[in-house]
Amino acid sequence: MIMVTTPDIEGSPVKNYLGIVNGEGLIGANVYKDIFSGVRDVVGGRTSTYEKELKKAREMAMNSMEEKAQALGANAILNVRIKYSNLGGTMGNTILVSVNGTAVLI
Repeated sequence: MIMVTTPDIEGSPVKNYLGIVNGEGLIGANVYKDIFSGVRDVVGGRTSTYEKELKKAREMAMNSMEEKAQALGANAILNVRIKYSNLGGTMGNTILVSVNGTAVLI
């Protein structure tokens, strides 16, 4: 499955627009992750625990979107957008990763 952030793929005309597809992934930060997030990696001062969890949630969302596109008969998804939202409140420190795009047959 080809997934791009652009509205088209050069040299591959769209034969059929099949609809909007989306996917979501949730991650919840627990107490242990919160504690260890204060301990930064030596290189770059980055919090690798959260980065790994965000990557998992993004991959989960992308895979879900891809499955929905395949069910429609698509072989590509155009205009892919990724959004990160902190749900906070009653959801604690939960991060939602949502993706969407246009399923097409090229």
